[in-house]
Amino acid sequence: MSVPVNRPERVRATITVPPDKSVSHRALIFNAIADGRATIDHLLDSADVRSTARCLAALGVEIDWPAGSPRATVTGRGMHGLYESDDVLDCGNSGTTMRLLSGLLAAHPLLSILTGDESLRSRPMARVISPLRKMGAHILARKGDAVAPVVIKGGNLKGIAFESPVASAQVKSAVLLAGLYAEGETRVREPERSRDHTERMLAAMGADVFDSGAVGVRPASRLAPLSLRVPGDISSAAPWLVLGACHPDAEIVLKGMNTNPTRTGLLDILSAMSATIEITEERTMGGEPVADVVVRTSTLRGTEVGGALVPRAIDELPLVALLACFAEGTTVVRDAAELRAKESDRVDSVVRVLGRMGAKVRARDDGFVVEGPVKLHGARIDAGGDHRIGMLAGIAGCLADGDTRVENGAVDVSYPAFWEQLANAASGTATIR
Repeated sequence: MSVPVNRPERVRATITVPPDKSVSHRALIFNAIADGRATIDHLLDSADVRSTARCLAALGVEIDWPAGSPRATVTGRGMHGLYESDDVLDCGNSGTTMRLLSGLLAAHPLLSILTGDESLRSRPMARVISPLRKMGAHILARKGDAVAPVVIKGGNLKGIAFESPVASAQVKSAVLLAGLYAEGETRVREPERSRDHTERMLAAMGADVFDSGAVGVRPASRLAPLSLRVPGDISSAAPWLVLGACHPDAEIVLKGMNTNPTRTGLLDILSAMSATIEITEERTMGGEPVADVVVRTSTLRGTEVGGALVPRAIDELPLVALLACFAEGTTVVRDAAELRAKESDRVDSVVRVLGRMGAKVRARDDGFVVEGPVKLHGARIDAGGDHRIGMLAGIAGCLADGDTRVENGAVDVSYPAFWEQLANAASGTATIR
């Protein structure tokens, strides 16, 4: 698919933020092992979340989720009710699906094989396999147990105190899921705090979740089903936040955005760069804090991003490079080597895409440096099948002189309506739901 993008004269839009992908995955997986039926509203209907639903269905879970519907009903099978799948479990492009199901299946005496597309089969799995093996699961994978396909024969786990080498919610969640079934306590300590959707949702379902410097769980005999409305995804709101701050004549209202403090690193970065942001209508939805956010044309300044801020903004960091192109001075992103282990090497992808459009950007081993401000020019961009890079290129095209064409954007993975909504927002005035 090839999408043309141009800079509009003005941007005015009110956007209902698409459902949170991280919460959507977890709502399906955790309710699959609950005792009873749960209804999930405002569920993200994307390729990644559909991969999770298909894998759970292959494990015997009844999920009623019609095509195009924002509502799903999950009939949980209880803690020990999953079936052995007749076939391999295809996780598509979804690292969340593969890593969280690895933790869950490590606790079940079933033979399971998890695979995915070419991109997913190149992403690191050793960081998940290592702690699950220490808990007692039998796991094998390709290339020295480093990448998928992954073969799991689970059961008879023991709790561990795991020192994670990376701040990763997926790794943490896999270990905590396995810990629900393990003998004794399971604890995970991270170098920096990662997003906490798993802890919040498991606690709401009755799991004994605690935080004593390390996040931990104790064994559970049952989980109560949890019906909820999924809040809006800040990662999907991020392109609009950047467009609104950088465009010379913009005002964008984002309705129902998840403002979980473990996810709002981009808001902190925007504040540090002097963006004009207003947060209103703060409330709670499905155990997660939610608010409406207004972003307007801003005079930006460079900043430095690193340390504990990085895991709170990891998916949004490519867009920070675009912000930096319109900021006065130097912007440095460091401590973000995790960007190199995503759907693409996002450090190299950011440098390639924005460099092609005229940005003064150079790579670091653990991030990038951008000198601003610069005038971007349109270009033909191959996003390499990475949905975050596809959205980055689309927003950059709305801020650049001349014509931009984005190819291989893969936005269906997380935001199927992105191109349509971008065109509507660029029309000048739009209410987008």
